[in-house]
Amino acid sequence: MTETPEKSPAVYRLLPKLAEYQQLTPNSWDLRQLKRWQRLGAEEDRPVRFRAEWAGERNWPKGDFPSGYPGAPILSRRLIDQFGADALRAAGNLLPVDIEDAKGDEYYLLLVEQVVDCLDLRRSSKPKKLNGEVKHAVYRTDALPSHLPAFRLPQFPGAVQWNGWAADRLVEFTGDQIEARLCWSGDPTAVPHPDPWGF
Repeated sequence: MTETPEKSPAVYRLLPKLAEYQQLTPNSWDLRQLKRWQRLGAEEDRPVRFRAEWAGERNWPKGDFPSGYPGAPILSRRLIDQFGADALRAAGNLLPVDIEDAKGDEYYLLLVEQVVDCLDLRRSSKPKKLNGEVKHAVYRTDALPSHLPAFRLPQFPGAVQWNGWAADRLVEFTGDQIEARLCWSGDPTAVPHPDPWGF
C-alpha cells in the first residue's frame, strides 16, 4: 500500500499515548547496541536479539504499540497482522522481543534499515550535535520514500520517521493507543508539532 495521491505527503513520529496501557521498557544494553548500530551502521553491532520488560499497572492491558523510544518501535503480533508484515518489512526487519516474565507475549521490534537522505538541509533546523535531532524538519518531496511505511534520516539516524499513510493506518488499528506527532507536511496549512521528538 502506498500513500493516496489526493493526500499531501506527511511525516510523523509515533509514540504510545499516555493512557492506561502497559508499556515495554527496553533492556538498556540492547537499546545502547541498537543506537550504536543506527549511528555507525556496523554489521557487528546489528541487533540479533532485543529484550524488554513490561512497565505500568499489572491490571492495565498491554498496548499494541508499547514503546516510546524514537528508534525502537515495537508492535504486537496483532498489529503486525492487521498492517501486514510484508508492508512493514519494506522498511526493515521484524525482530522478536524477548519479554521478561512474559514468554507468551508476541511483540516485535521494527528494525528500520532504510536510511533515506530526503531532508531539505537549507530549510530545516540544524541537526543537534549530540544525536542529530532535527526539531524543525522540511523534507524534499522528490526524495521522500512515500512507498515505505517508515525510514530513518542519515542526519538523525536514531529516530524512526513514519510516512503519513502508515501512521494513519496504525492509529486507525489501535484506536486511542498511539499519539501521532506531525513532523512535516506537504500541506502548507498543516501545523507541525512544536517539539515532535520531546517527551
